[in-house]
Amino acid sequence: MPLAFQSVKGSAWILSVGNELLIGRVVNTNAAWLAQRLTLLGYAVRRIVVVPDVEEEIAGAFRDALGSADVVVSTGGLGPTPDDVTNFALAKALGRPAEVNAEALRMVEEKYARRGYPMTPEREKMAVMPRGARPLPNPVGTAPGILVEEGSKIVVCLPGVPSEMEAIFLEHVEPLLRSRGPPHFYAERVVRVKGVPESDVAPVVKKALKLSELVYVKSHPRGFEVDAPVLEIHVYGGSEKPGEAESEVERVAAFVAEEIRRSFPEKAQVELR
Repeated sequence: MPLAFQSVKGSAWILSVGNELLIGRVVNTNAAWLAQRLTLLGYAVRRIVVVPDVEEEIAGAFRDALGSADVVVSTGGLGPTPDDVTNFALAKALGRPAEVNAEALRMVEEKYARRGYPMTPEREKMAVMPRGARPLPNPVGTAPGILVEEGSKIVVCLPGVPSEMEAIFLEHVEPLLRSRGPPHFYAERVVRVKGVPESDVAPVVKKALKLSELVYVKSHPRGFEVDAPVLEIHVYGGSEKPGEAESEVERVAAFVAEEIRRSFPEKAQVELR
């Protein structure tokens, strides 16, 4: 059986920092957005980890991620308040001093100067980074992102505000990640099935998973298993060869649709999307 996604460029971990996520006050949309972008770029997301605003726990999560992943992306904890400690935690995890980055300080100073605000220790704190880090301009907010290369690995720290996180990632991080490794081509199809319970379709999914090393198949219930079964069967995959992922996904999706129609001719309503 293939892994959930065949990596073309390497593996990735996403670290989400914030007590608000752990108590359910905020829904973790950042992780979902990043997972989708990283997958499309050819990186296999192996972990999404949520940690509290505690420096030691964040540092531990970074250490774990760097021990397993080629790319680590964190969100949250880059602001001016006392609980924003991601920059310090990353420095601790890397064994590097945390210090004011001159370029980052200039970015922060310019943001506040345009609004007539003076610099304060809290604002200067947003320019503190591990030694050797590169600040990433924030076109939406104030706190710069952080980029660190540790050997062959890349660590990126982004703000927790979604609009800021997305803007920095799309403008500065995505081009870098896209340039690493071979090109990547992604494809996906959805087989929508009405009238057949997921438990009855499971053997078809099991067969489909054996058809290609490039493709993964996953069923998602959208109705009720017994009373009104509706399924969306997601067929997806990636390859560094143009057209290969698309043809393999098409082949497997067609098999799933036809096998369900054949197995449940009286019950199944099948649509290939």
